Amino acid sequence: MGAKMGSMAYHFLLFAWYTFLVVLMLLIDTDKVPMGIFAYAGLWKYLTFLNLVSYAFASYGHLLIKEKDKGDRLRNSYFILLFQFVVTIFWMIFLYDRELVYTKEMDRIIPSWLNHSLHTIVLPFLLIEIFLQPHVYPERKHGMALLGLCSAGYLSWVVWIYITVGAWVYPLLGKLSPLALAVFFAVSTGLAFSLYVLGEVLNAYTWGKKRKKTKCI
Repeated sequence: MGAKMGSMAYHFLLFAWYTFLVVLMLLIDTDKVPMGIFAYAGLWKYLTFLNLVSYAFASYGHLLIKEKDKGDRLRNSYFILLFQFVVTIFWMIFLYDRELVYTKEMDRIIPSWLNHSLHTIVLPFLLIEIFLQPHVYPERKHGMALLGLCSAGYLSWVVWIYITVGAWVYPLLGKLSPLALAVFFAVSTGLAFSLYVLGEVLNAYTWGKKRKKTKCI
């Protein structure tokens, strides 16, 4: 009972935190936004924002659905993966050349603390989530297929926006040749698959050990 209450309290905290971030993002003064940054679809074209909204709903859903519900824990596994992907690829590109992913103009509308809330502070929350409760992973080939479908869906959305308005969602994409763009998409998808396997292995290692200890007792 104590563990369940702790899990519920933690997910309530996550729901409140991510909802707070979503509201802050939606309240951004668009008059101060550099031309083109939010053109077409606004915030809804950025994977970070889509993750925030999705995980806020997932955290709220966790408060309503029984902890044993496999569907809820399966959804959480994918949201954790997406946030891991965002944090990893954002900081890899940012540290190389921030203008490729988060231009200095963005500092005028998104303060540093909010940027870190979106791309840094989420990481310890993810680690707590992984160790707080076991997560359900389908058979690997099915999990990979679903992940591939999700990746293809978002990449299609990014390409559609480019076709529609003639501008890439992320500055980096506009710097790449068609071949380099294909390689970047392939490498990004490969990174997502790698993080999926890492999460699966970490989950099995952590909770498998705990189950074995329980049986021994």
